[in-house]
Amino acid sequence: MTLQKVLSLVRRAVDDYNMIDENDKIAIGISGGKDSLTLLYALSHLRRFYPKKFDVVAITVDLGFDNLNLDRIKDLCKELNVEYYIEKTEIAKIIFEDRKESNPCSLCAKMRKGALNEAMKKIGCNKIAYAHHKDDVVDTMIMSLIYEGRFHTFSPVTFLDRTGLTVIRPLMYMNESDVIGFVNKYDVPVVKSPCPADKHTKREYVKNLIRDINHETPGVKERMFTAIKNSNIKGWSDTNGKSE
Repeated sequence: MTLQKVLSLVRRAVDDYNMIDENDKIAIGISGGKDSLTLLYALSHLRRFYPKKFDVVAITVDLGFDNLNLDRIKDLCKELNVEYYIEKTEIAKIIFEDRKESNPCSLCAKMRKGALNEAMKKIGCNKIAYAHHKDDVVDTMIMSLIYEGRFHTFSPVTFLDRTGLTVIRPLMYMNESDVIGFVNKYDVPVVKSPCPADKHTKREYVKNLIRDINHETPGVKERMFTAIKNSNIKGWSDTNGKSE
């Protein structure tokens, strides 16, 4: 997928759900994975021509694993003219050594978000962009059905009362396959996750389940996404009357 196509899909999401306002300072949480780096490319280029002036900064929450090398991401941020901050933590030690969590993902996500929010406030950001794509939207809905018994997924835009920050999800119209195509085409410097729980989660199970269903019945994922857009889930009906 070309950068031009990525920008087209991202701008459509931004416009449909009013994600960006004049003079926003938007943080992008950079894990080093394909999704967050694609979002970094997209927003750093979008700010050059978007009618509302905004800026972006990149933040990585360093969980404390010894084998995380961020040099290529530092170089990429310089190339894209984006300020890059690294928030060092001991989250890995707390979860895997001190607490020895058997199901670490939930606690890790909570602590990681807390560290990220603190870093954002120090830098002066008012919004944070999460790199959730269309597959993530659908996966979360199916996880909610299976594990919680309700039809729910996260919203395109979410205001966090406790912190006063707003979460936006500009990649929501992109398929994961689009992200993979973009990363391969532009040789994006993806950094492999050092987490020992990576790829061994409930989300990974659901992702594979939807992939198999979509393979047997092509178009299922798109119909699920359409169902979400047409639902009464909070935040999904707040569009400008535009369609994907």
